Amino acid sequence: MRVVCPHCKGVNNVPQKESYKKANCGKCKKSLLDTKPIELTDNNLDEVIVNSDIPVIVDFWAPWCGPCKMMGPNFEKSAAKFPLKTLFAKVNTEKEKNLGARFNISSIPTLIVFKNSKEVHRVVGALDENSLDNLASQFI
Repeated sequence: MRVVCPHCKGVNNVPQKESYKKANCGKCKKSLLDTKPIELTDNNLDEVIVNSDIPVIVDFWAPWCGPCKMMGPNFEKSAAKFPLKTLFAKVNTEKEKNLGARFNISSIPTLIVFKNSKEVHRVVGALDENSLDNLASQFI
């Protein structure tokens, strides 16, 4: 399966397994199991979504948004639980106004789940850690 490195955004082919003890990026050699959310921009969002055979959960947020700030730590905790199962990513709508408009983001936070390069689910509003875990599990 193809997965995008959270460090250099290089595309890697990884054998599909139930769990992984070790998996490193072929380009930057860093661990693919380090599952912190990656920052997406107008320049890389399409490439990341198209090259991910695993679901991509994108958090559209802004630095001034209270609910976004509250959900941020939960989003990071959930990301750590799904190495090579789900890619968690963030789009700062303050910096990436084109992406906010392109995906018709009218309220933040908005989470969009992409699978097979297509939007398959959308949630508006902040989620707690358990709800984020359930959302990710639903699309694996």
